[in-house]
Formats: sequence, structure tokens, C-alpha cells
Amino acid sequence: MSRVAVIGAGAVGCYYGARLAQAGHDVHFLMRRDYDAVAAQGLRIHSKDGDFTLPSPAIARTSAEIGPVDWVLCALKATAIEEAQALVAPCVDDHTRILAVMNGLGVEDRFAQWFGAARIFGGLAFTCINRGEPGEVHHIDYGSVILGHLEDDRAELAAAAELWRGATVEVTTSPSLLAARWQKLTWNIPFNGLAVTAGGITTDRILAQPGLRAAAEATIREVVAAGNADLAAHGGAARLDADALAASMIAMTDVMAVYRPSTMIDFVEGRPMEVAAIFEEPARRAAALGVTTPHMALLAALMRSLDDLRST
Repeated sequence: MSRVAVIGAGAVGCYYGARLAQAGHDVHFLMRRDYDAVAAQGLRIHSKDGDFTLPSPAIARTSAEIGPVDWVLCALKATAIEEAQALVAPCVDDHTRILAVMNGLGVEDRFAQWFGAARIFGGLAFTCINRGEPGEVHHIDYGSVILGHLEDDRAELAAAAELWRGATVEVTTSPSLLAARWQKLTWNIPFNGLAVTAGGITTDRILAQPGLRAAAEATIREVVAAGNADLAAHGGAARLDADALAASMIAMTDVMAVYRPSTMIDFVEGRPMEVAAIFEEPARRAAALGVTTPHMALLAALMRSLDDLRST
């Protein structure tokens, strides 16, 4: 059994933290917005894999109340990356490992600057999860996680996989965290971006419109080209397959339950969007490497414009 701190107890953090608790780990949730609801009613998970409730989860209002743990599962929004160091630090001692289940490029590099690269992992969640009422999470579809280690250390990857043994989560490991990050972006960039820029629509509506469907596929192929150039620039041997990923991401989304991507929810509810990590950093790397990505560049510019409008 491991002692785990969940920092960023939104939909993703609550769901995966609850699954770890269900598997027998000593999980502590940093709760801010939902503290009172969870204290009164427990943490309720409505899942396609079966509903369950943690009636009395360990919850805290500050990270200091949790203290040092074996694992930190950080599921903050990328928009809160500047808060991450202060929130995570009270839970870290010499043996603590940190798993960032967050979106975008460059996330793990920030954690490495603060805590050292050897203890840093990335978790790529391929899932449809939304928040419900306070203390309630809706797991709508999928739910698998790909784990990677920042230094691509196989022994460390095995330790990360062991944490999830017995949890109702499909977990695989990637020998290249950077490749896994770009693979996740082949869904996040087109479907989060088009869901917002098309007016706040669900994924089924994107694929129902031929023009948007074609734009989604073209964007996937651009992301693969940019990712492969980035992998080569970092000296990695891994490469992404554009045909396979275009086919699988479209097919997966075709059969997905009607879904509101997280960035679209942030957009329609007037919250800051994860523009820098999901859209701008990949587009910046593509441009720096001389890869032509007009769809990616346009989505990044439109998303920045829309995000900036709400702050003016």
C-alpha cells in the first residue's frame, strides 16, 4: 500500500484518486471547492465501469495537512502550473515520486526544475470525465492511462505501473514520455480546439460536419509531423504513425458518448483555458523546427484570442 496525495482534485484527480483508494492505497485529497460536500456526503463516482462512493475519504484543505507521501498525483489544470510547486512541495520528501496527470507539453520539465527529474512521471489520461455536483464525478467513457518517466527509466516505469496494480484502470507504459505526450496531443489539439472555435460544441457534432471532420484529421497529421520532428530533435528513436493515429483517434471519437471536452467546458463557463500548454507550445516547437502546421497555428491563434477576450 502506498500513501498518495491528490493535488488538483477536479474531475480527473478525483476519479483516478478514487480508483487508487478503491485498490487499497492510502489516498489523501487536497480539496478546496468541494471540501464541505465531500466531508458531508463522501466522494461519489458515476462510472461506465460501475458507480461507487468513498464514504469518508481523507481530505485536507492544505497540502501541509497531508504531509509527505510516496506518490503525488498532480491533476491540476495547466493554467495553474505556477501554483503547482507550492501546492506539491509540502507532500515531498526524499523518496516521493510525482505523477503529473496534466495536459500539454513541458509540464514535467517544470516539475523537474523544482524537484529533480528522476522522480517525475507523466500520466496521459485517455478518458471522458466531467465534474457533476460538488463531490460528484461522471466517468462517461474510456479511462485508460499511459505512464511515462521523464528520463525514460524502465525500472522507474515499472514502479509507476505497480502503483496501479488492482485498480480499475487500464494502465500501459511508454518507453518515451515525449512520444506519449505528442500522441495525446493528436486528440487534444483538434478536438479541444475545434470544440471551442466552432462555438462550444460536443465531439459528435465535430465529426458529423464534413468540414470539421476533415479539419480534425488534417490537424492530427500536423501534430504527428511536429511530434516526430521534436522527437528527432531530442535524440529519441520513437516515431508516431500518422495514418494509424488519424484512423484511431477519429474512430475512437466516432463511437464516444456525446462528450464536452474539458477546454470547451472552460470556454462556455468563462474560465481560463489551457491554451499555452496544449496549443501554443506545440505550435511554437513546430515553427522552431521548420514544420509547416497551418491548422495547429490557426487553432493556437484563435484559442489565444478567445482566451484573452475574457480577461479584457
